Amino acid sequence: MNFAFSEEQEELRRSVRRFLDDKSPASEVRRLMETTEGYDPKVWAQMANELGLQSLHIPEAYGGQGFTFVELVVVLEEMGRALLCAPFFSSVCLAANAILNAGTDEQKAALLPGIAAGETIATLAFTEDDGSWDPGAIKLAAAKDGEAWRLDGHKSFVLDGATAGLILAVAATDAGLSLFAVQADAEGLTRVTLPTMDQTRKLARLELAGTPARLIGSPGDAAAIMDRVLDVAAIALAAEQLGGAQRALDMAVEYAKVRRQFDRPIGSFQAIKHRCADLLLEVESLRSAVGYAAAAVAGDSAEIPVLASLVKAYASETYFHVAAENIQIHGGIGFTWEHDAHLYFKRAKASELFLGDAAYHRERLANRIGL
Repeated sequence: MNFAFSEEQEELRRSVRRFLDDKSPASEVRRLMETTEGYDPKVWAQMANELGLQSLHIPEAYGGQGFTFVELVVVLEEMGRALLCAPFFSSVCLAANAILNAGTDEQKAALLPGIAAGETIATLAFTEDDGSWDPGAIKLAAAKDGEAWRLDGHKSFVLDGATAGLILAVAATDAGLSLFAVQADAEGLTRVTLPTMDQTRKLARLELAGTPARLIGSPGDAAAIMDRVLDVAAIALAAEQLGGAQRALDMAVEYAKVRRQFDRPIGSFQAIKHRCADLLLEVESLRSAVGYAAAAVAGDSAEIPVLASLVKAYASETYFHVAAENIQIHGGIGFTWEHDAHLYFKRAKASELFLGDAAYHRERLANRIGL
C-alpha cells in the first residue's frame, strides 16, 4: 500500500493553503465565530466554484470530480490548520458519505449534485441528548404514514444543524435503524443553536414532531451503513486534527525562537527543546497513521474498522496534548483571549469528543477484534 502523497496531491495542498491563508486568517475566524451562521456564504461559493472542494471525492456520475479519499484528506488537513469556519465536514464527510453508502442510484442522483456544487448544506443527525455515539442509544422514532414516513423525537449536538438545508437523521423503525432525509423547512422541525466551547463550529438541537421524511435506502439498513460512515468520518476528522496539531506545533516553535529570557531565545533551553522534540515525534507519528488510514479508505481495505478507531484515538490525544503544550510554551500570553492558541485548544477538545473520544474508540476496537 502506497500512502505517500504524489506531486499532484502536494500541489492541491499548496493551492488550498494559499486560498485558506487568504480567506481564513485568524481575524476572519474570530469574526465568523460571533455570527449566527458561522461561515461566509461567498467563501463557501468560491470553495465550490473555484476550487471544487465540495465535489472533490463525489463520483463524476453525481456531479463530483471523482478523486479519492486521499485528496479529501489533504484538503481536510489544511482546513484543520486554518480552523476553517464552514459546513464542509458536515456536508462532505458526514452527509455525502452517508448518501453514497446508503442511497439508491436515484437518491444519489437527486441529492449529491447539490452538495457537490456547494448549493446544498447538509448534515448527519446521529446523537441525542446523552451525546452517545452508540447506535443502541438512538430513540428518534420513525413510523410509516401511508407511503411516507414521519419522525418523532429529537437529535442533539448536530454539526451545522441550524443552517443545513438537508438533514440526514438516523431513526429507529420496526425493521431496525434506518436513515431518513429531512428538509430544513419540513413541518414539525424545530432547530435551536447550542452554546459550545469551540465557537468555530456550530451545533444544534433538533426537535421533530410528526416531521415528514424520506427513507434513504432500505428500512433496517442504517446500523451497518453507519458503522462504515462513522469509520470513514473518524479518519477524516483525524486528518483535520493533524492539521491543527501541526499548526499548534509550528506556533510553539516559532515563539520559542523569538521569546528571550536571560538574553537567550527560550528555544535554546533544554527543557523547551525536549518538549518541542517530543511534540514533533507525536505529530509525525500521527501523520503516518493518517496517511496509512487514508490509503486504506481509498483502497477499500478490510482494515478500515480497525484503523478508524486507532487513528481517531491517537489523533484526539495528540492534538489535545500539542495544543495544551503550545499554550504552556507561550507562557502567560498563551492564556489570553487575544492570542490564537486557545482557538486550537478548544477545537482540539471539541474534536476529541466528536465522533467518540479515545476511550470510546479503544473499547470499540476491543469489541471488534473480540477482546
